[in-house]
Amino acid sequence: MLDSKIYTPYYRVSTEKQGRSGLGLEAQKNIVQNFIPSLDQLDGEFIEVESGKNNNRIQLQLAIDYCKQKGNTLLIPKLDRLSRNVAFIFKLRDEKVDFLCCDIPDANTLTIGIFASLAQHERELISSRTKAALQAKKRQGFKLGSPDNLTNLARAKGSIAIKEKALANANNRRASGYIKQLRDMGMTYREIAGKLNTEGFRTAKGKLFEAMSVKRLYDRETK
Repeated sequence: MLDSKIYTPYYRVSTEKQGRSGLGLEAQKNIVQNFIPSLDQLDGEFIEVESGKNNNRIQLQLAIDYCKQKGNTLLIPKLDRLSRNVAFIFKLRDEKVDFLCCDIPDANTLTIGIFASLAQHERELISSRTKAALQAKKRQGFKLGSPDNLTNLARAKGSIAIKEKALANANNRRASGYIKQLRDMGMTYREIAGKLNTEGFRTAKGKLFEAMSVKRLYDRETK
């Protein structure tokens, strides 16, 4: 049974369409509202529109910082709303912030690592099966690069380079929004640069952030 702690919920939807329509988001909110004894125990909320494969979670980091500042417990509707990446799960643990998953309320720092490991293993199995299927097609004489033999899966793989370029631009946009929020919290450009670098953000050229590059993005975001 939950005590009288104060909880800050974190919600994640995978697409902008889900974020706008409320699909998925409303279900997560219902889970939280049905889980806690009183809505008075909720303090704030953070909503992420991001793929589960991407670990540059701006809103989650802000939620963690908020909980550490206020002494709140981070509340997750479902464990899969975090990530299938084990290192990311342990990063959350190492932040030393209290967290609770509604679908696994008895989880602790040990068991949550086990669940995350299983989830990551599942993702790796899917990837290896995909590669094996493509190799089997190749052995059967299919020319995987031929448009006539291109499957939906192969078409998706063929667009990876384009998506990676778009992802670099998307990461830049996420960094810009993150910088603005951190500036609003009173952090200096140098402090923000250090935080971005620690959390894996890089400039458009793949370099580490410096105070000046942070300022340029901030100025662009606030114009």
